[in-house]
Amino acid sequence: MTPIRTLIMGAAGRDFHNFNTYYRNNPAYEVVAFTATQIPNIDDRRYPHELAGAQYPNGIPIYPESELVRLIKEEKIDQVVFAYSDVPHTFVMSKASEVLAAGADFRLLGTRNTQVKSTKPVVSIGAVRTGSGKSQTTRHVARILRDMGYKVAAIRHPMPYGNLIAQAVQRFAEYDDLDEYECTIEEREEYEPHLENGVIVYAGVDYERILRQAEQEVDIILWDGGNNDLPFYVSDYHIVVADPHRPGHERTYHPGEANVRAADVFVINKVDTASPENVITVRENLRAMNPHAIMVEAASPIFVEDPNAIRGARVLVVEDGPTLTHGEMAYGAGWVAARRFGAATIVDPRPYAVGSIAATYAKYPTTGAVLPAMGYGDQMMKELEMTINAMDVDMVIIGTPIDLGRLLKINKPSQRVRYELQEIGQPTLTELLQAKFGR
Repeated sequence: MTPIRTLIMGAAGRDFHNFNTYYRNNPAYEVVAFTATQIPNIDDRRYPHELAGAQYPNGIPIYPESELVRLIKEEKIDQVVFAYSDVPHTFVMSKASEVLAAGADFRLLGTRNTQVKSTKPVVSIGAVRTGSGKSQTTRHVARILRDMGYKVAAIRHPMPYGNLIAQAVQRFAEYDDLDEYECTIEEREEYEPHLENGVIVYAGVDYERILRQAEQEVDIILWDGGNNDLPFYVSDYHIVVADPHRPGHERTYHPGEANVRAADVFVINKVDTASPENVITVRENLRAMNPHAIMVEAASPIFVEDPNAIRGARVLVVEDGPTLTHGEMAYGAGWVAARRFGAATIVDPRPYAVGSIAATYAKYPTTGAVLPAMGYGDQMMKELEMTINAMDVDMVIIGTPIDLGRLLKINKPSQRVRYELQEIGQPTLTELLQAKFGR
């Protein structure tokens, strides 16, 4: 039987996982290529033989997604698998139309074929969109489980931007591990807050191997999702975060809507800063799509070390990159802090942007007068530093989950904005997790 010639569209995350769990060592299929988008500098590489398996002695090439139609025609592709996240439903179907017109079938893999079963209980955190507050929810859940006496490891959705073989299984227990693996800003934003709370973090490329290693040292696995992707593991308790600053997106983004329909618990975050009407809209949409899930309402209050220093100042606001890019937000926690604590002016960084930072603004025009903390490599981090240092401001307000001052040489005063999940009313996640996992 001739193998089905397959191409996987991805962004160095779900695509590799789909391959590892469904296509690797599957003689019914031949994966001819991956295409890559969203993340800089991951195309024009190969998924290595060491990870791809015996069926692929030369590995599998990775091309820019712009070459999709050419590849379908020249490589006689039978089937294209869409495997990345946080895009509108219309975008998915537009890609499907492009594939169908080129002659191939279009496919989405479901959880049955891609989720790995753990020997330990799994609590998963997902979201309807990037920037909903998934990270602080994950940290809050980790603290609850630890207070209940469980040893917990957070397994983070993949961000393998470097050497894929070296990154197959990564374990982070202290800050030196971040340097050892040459982590990008985006990786550090997700890993460092867990390390600050004493929680081990796993990540990498091969998520069954990662899971089996984590199972050896913890009682409960905490899946820390990326973007609005579905969990890579079979979940015993799936918590999904929704954002009332973007009402309606819970119905219109992939695979966020699938997360909504699979949820056991919803956390409607940011109810303190969203309009009551938007909170009601999100609540009604969630209930209509999944009436069985329990709803928790929460806020993400912000804190700075010296609010008086912000009052009356001209400030640059630096925000979490993916929230502004994939998440399509115009602002984040840093902007809210600048307004709340009385900054005189939020200076627009766009005229000062250089290199890849300027290109980011061109690619994501919905970004407001704030600076996305893009750092997918040394050159991008250098250009981020150059953009910051070129600006005439009194202070830099850093709204990223990490202290950029530890990675960049910033030539002006800065303050870091911190934010943690704060539940409002009942039920609480503590009550729900104790009812589910109490002992």
